[in-house]
Amino acid sequence: MIRVAIDAMGGDFGPEPIIEGCIQAIDERRFQPILVGDREAILSFLPQYYLEQVEIVEAGDVIDMHDQATNALRRKDSSIYKAVELVREGKADAVVSAGHSGATMTLATLRIGRLPHISKPALATLMPNVNNAKTLVLDVGAVVECKPHNLYEFGVMGEVYAQEVMKISSPRVGLLANGEEESKGNELTKEAFPLMKKIPGFLGNVEGRDIFNGSVEVVVTDGFTGNILLKTSEGVADAIFTMMRQEIRKSLPAKIGALLMKKKVFARLKKQVDYAEYGGAPLLGVNGCAIVSHGSSNAKAIKNAIFQAINYSESNVNKKIEELLIRNNGAQD
Repeated sequence: MIRVAIDAMGGDFGPEPIIEGCIQAIDERRFQPILVGDREAILSFLPQYYLEQVEIVEAGDVIDMHDQATNALRRKDSSIYKAVELVREGKADAVVSAGHSGATMTLATLRIGRLPHISKPALATLMPNVNNAKTLVLDVGAVVECKPHNLYEFGVMGEVYAQEVMKISSPRVGLLANGEEESKGNELTKEAFPLMKKIPGFLGNVEGRDIFNGSVEVVVTDGFTGNILLKTSEGVADAIFTMMRQEIRKSLPAKIGALLMKKKVFARLKKQVDYAEYGGAPLLGVNGCAIVSHGSSNAKAIKNAIFQAINYSESNVNKKIEELLIRNNGAQD
């Protein structure tokens, strides 16, 4: 049975939505949850019925959102440190945290460790496209300063994740640039392009719009660009829904039309762009499984983050990444 260590104290709203998400996950999937944090606080939100199904690991410290990520290495009594250590020690298969994302990524990289032929991990996220499917984008924040071989490794990890977890047999991989031609892009993407050709599914350069039109399943970029892309996309989605509500309020026919579409069209659209549907972003390239969730995650997001951790742990992602890197003879020691 898959064991998932959950940072019960991370997140903007304390342990309540995290524990509620854990309970929802228990009701739907079979796994062993390990809640890490203040025992009394956890017990105050955990119904007695679930006590025998949940393991609790005491942690007396919490990494605050304003703390330096590197401080997490010294604060060994923090909930995220102890949750990561459970994976490092083999007592858990995966860790899920909605706490300090920098601390989570730092601890996962340095304590769990990287895969043997991966030089830098990548944070991957799912974004909606017009095919009613998802596009995997990486990196979205783990590595701000990238080298060409980092982008190549991101492409390998993205392709394998799409195959093993997303169940796409032949995923198409694109390198994000300012044009489709091989000559387009900056120095980083131009140098990465010939390395990317070693990836079986690599199609070439793609533009930002290709993330959403479904022309590729995996888009590779550096963490600086990817993080801006992610936050801009979230802002655009929120702005569009706000403008739609404002326009609908202006006329009675619009209100009637919106009411008729609410249950079908609007509900499906909202589900497509709702972060809670994805739950969190896997940190690819670590020798285990780490899911980084948004600080404002609600119970639904935590539940789906746990499901991501289970699916990842049940797959052969890490083994297949290593195999492809070695087969391509492109591993960076």
